[in-house]
Amino acid sequence: MSTPKELAHDWVNEHRQTLSAWHRTIWEFAEPAWREYRSAGWFVERLQRAGFSVEAGSGGMPTAFAAQWSNGPGATVAGYAEYDAVPGNCQAAATSRGPRPGLSEFAPGHTDPHSALGIGALAGILAAQHAMQRSGVTGTLRFFGEPAEKVQGSKLVHGLRGYYDGIDAMVSFHPFYMLPLCNTTRWDTHCGAYCSRIYSFMCDEPETWSAAAHDSPIAAAHSAARAPGANVALFTMYSLTKSTMESMLAHSGGWSLNEAILTAGQATADNLPAQLAQITYAWRAPEVRMANAVLEVLDRNAEHAAAVAHCRLVKRWVSRTRPGVANHVLARLAYDNLVAVGAPHYDAAAVALAQEIQRNLGLTPMGCPFLPACEQLVDPQVAEATLREQMPAWQTHWTSDDYVEMSWYAPTVRLYIARPMLAVPAGYAGYPAWVSNALGGLAPCIDPTILVAGKTIAGTLLDLLTRPETLAAARAEFARRTAGERFIAPLLPRDFAPPIDYRWPEYISTARGPDWWIPAAHELESGRSSVQGA
Repeated sequence: MSTPKELAHDWVNEHRQTLSAWHRTIWEFAEPAWREYRSAGWFVERLQRAGFSVEAGSGGMPTAFAAQWSNGPGATVAGYAEYDAVPGNCQAAATSRGPRPGLSEFAPGHTDPHSALGIGALAGILAAQHAMQRSGVTGTLRFFGEPAEKVQGSKLVHGLRGYYDGIDAMVSFHPFYMLPLCNTTRWDTHCGAYCSRIYSFMCDEPETWSAAAHDSPIAAAHSAARAPGANVALFTMYSLTKSTMESMLAHSGGWSLNEAILTAGQATADNLPAQLAQITYAWRAPEVRMANAVLEVLDRNAEHAAAVAHCRLVKRWVSRTRPGVANHVLARLAYDNLVAVGAPHYDAAAVALAQEIQRNLGLTPMGCPFLPACEQLVDPQVAEATLREQMPAWQTHWTSDDYVEMSWYAPTVRLYIARPMLAVPAGYAGYPAWVSNALGGLAPCIDPTILVAGKTIAGTLLDLLTRPETLAAARAEFARRTAGERFIAPLLPRDFAPPIDYRWPEYISTARGPDWWIPAAHELESGRSSVQGA
C-alpha cells in the first residue's frame, strides 16, 4: 500500500468514533427532499472547518452546496454527500418498532440510508485531504451536497449550471444490498432514465361550469350544480393512468411508474369545488424512448382529466435524467481499492443487536443473523454477469439514481458498500421495513459500511491524483462512450428551476413547538389504533 493510502486509512481508523457520532447526527435529523436545512448546514460548517471553500445554496437550491480544496496543481477529483430521508419511515435506533422520541412514525427516516452515504463519502474526502497534506500529493478535491435524491432533484441542476465542469473523475458511493450489487462497482449495466413530473389542477372559474340553479338567483347556491373541481381532476387522472398502464409500454425492461398526491388546496369539507389538487408521477425506464412513451400517455391523461373536471392544467418537471455511462477503468480501480480494504464485518455487538431484533419479532435468533453477502466482495464483472441473467439481451440499463447525470460530465464510478441486512429464515415472509431502517441507526451495524466506504473512496481519489496514466485511460474511455451518436444531450433546459417552491413534506415550528408537518392523532400510530365512529 502506498504511503498516502496508509495515511488515509489511518485517518479513518483514528476517527471511527467521530464518524459514528457524525452519522448519528445526520441520521437523527432525517430531513426529507428539498428540506434538508440542518443536514446541509452541518456539512457546510464541517467542510469549512476543514479548510474547504464552500458555496452554500449552490445552483439555486437552498439545501445544496459546492465545496473545493486544493493542494496545488494537478487533477480535479470529486465526490458528494446525500442526506435526504423518506417520510413515513421514522424509526428509533432500537431493536423493536417505534419512532424516534418525540416524533410521529409518519415523520421521515433514513431508509437507504443516505446518512451513511453522506458520512462515508465525507470520510473519504477528508481522509484524502489529510493524506495529501501529509504526503505532498497535489491536486484539487471537490465535494458536493446533493439534496432530494429521492426525487432525483439536484444533480441534474448542478450539471446544467456548470458545477461539474472541469472535473477529471467522480466517485459515486451508495450503501446497497440488492444482490448481486453488494460490495462491488457497476460494470456495464448502469442506472437508466428517470422522470418525475407534477400535474397541478386548478379550478379557477367554477361559476362558468353551468347556469345557476333555476330556483335560485344566487349562482353559488349550495343546492346548485357545481364544477367537478380539482379533486375530481386528480382522481380522474389517477384512475385513467391505472387503466392505461398496460398500454404505455410492453411488460419488459423493468420499467415502473409510481405516484404521490401532494397536499394542497382547502382542507375543510364544504360544498365548494376544490380549487387546487396536485399529483406527482415518477417513472423509471432503461431508455429515454421508453420514458418518453410513458410521458406521452401521462400528459394526455392529465389533459383529459382537466377538461372533464373544468380545470386548468399546469405541468412542472421535478427531474428528467439520462441513462448512466459506464467506465471500466474507474470501476476496476475503485474495486481494487475495495479489495485492499475488505468487506464490512459485523462484530459481536452487531450480532447481538441483530439477534435481539429477530427475537423481538418472534423468531429464533440465528447464529449468523446478517445476510452473508453483506460481508462478501463481488468482482464487478461477476456481478454484471449475474445481473444480466435476469434481464433481456436488449436491455442496457436497470433501475435508477440521479448519479447518472454526473456520468455525462466526467468519468464516474458507482461504488456499492453493503448496508446491514438480516438473513431471512426459511419459511419467513420477510422483515418489516422498520428493521432495515433501525439497522441504519445502530452504530455497531452501520459503522462498518461507513468505514469501508471512507477508506475505499480515499484510496480511489488518491490513485487518481497520483496515477496520471490511469486517469488518462478513464478520460479516454469516457470520450469514446459519449462521442457522436452515443451522446445524449441534457433533457431539461440549462435554466431549469428545481421545484423547491412546491408543497414538499417538511418539519415545521408552530406554537406547539417543532413538529412534523402533518400532526398524527394518537389513535393513528401503529399498535394504538382502534375503530372509531362505530
